[in-house]
Amino acid sequence: MNVAIGMASIAVGAWVTGTLQPFNNVLLACLSAGMITAAANAINDYFDISIDRVNKPYRPLPSGRLRPQRAFQFALLLFGLGCAVSWFIRPLSFGIAVVASVLLFLYSWFFKRTVLWGNFVVSLLSALAFVYGGVAVYRLRLALIPAGFAFLFHLGREILKDLEDVEGDRLDGAVTFPVRYGPAKAKLLITCIFLLLILVTVLPYRMGVFGEPYLWTVLFGVDLFLVVVIVFLWKSSSRIVYRRLSNWLKADMLVGLLAVFLGVSGR
Repeated sequence: MNVAIGMASIAVGAWVTGTLQPFNNVLLACLSAGMITAAANAINDYFDISIDRVNKPYRPLPSGRLRPQRAFQFALLLFGLGCAVSWFIRPLSFGIAVVASVLLFLYSWFFKRTVLWGNFVVSLLSALAFVYGGVAVYRLRLALIPAGFAFLFHLGREILKDLEDVEGDRLDGAVTFPVRYGPAKAKLLITCIFLLLILVTVLPYRMGVFGEPYLWTVLFGVDLFLVVVIVFLWKSSSRIVYRRLSNWLKADMLVGLLAVFLGVSGR
């Protein structure tokens, strides 16, 4: 699903600007992003094998079904292919792809185990997907709207994922925000981020950029859902609930993409 969402984000990043032309650029950008996202998943699993032995022992690497060296080589191959494809879009696209690949590698290797920096990097890269799409069609400004939404959405979800993985992170020596400051402060930070996101999602309608189809979809499909997530977050201290909320948020990203599509079509 991460790969599909990454590719869809590129397409939306282009379409939100009002065009999908040149279409070949959009296709190449989606393909490039899909490869880089898949590489990021592989390299993350490689560096997280000790954590996953505690939190997710059923995955291919901790279960022994896949050799770590193979996962590392596969990740580097996909990073290289993703950057190579981007060269045929625009020089700026190639630069973004290279920067994104380096940041994704550094995130899995180092930033993920730091307080908030890893969360910030992942959120920035998620937002950069929309920018990548806008650059592909030579229109960047409108793509910054969903990019801003994506940054806040992913920032909150990433801290929630850290909350879920506190036990394994402590054993691995990862100093994430929940590990350093505790679950209560992590929940408060997630709540503040999601409340800020709810306020920000109304701005495109208030500014006249998107119309009512966007507004009603984002209000009931995203904002109301975020309120529900916040309520469940404070009612429970269970890893199972945190994981369920994280999965729900991942699925709700598609609703957010739909809201932007409707906003564009109503312009």
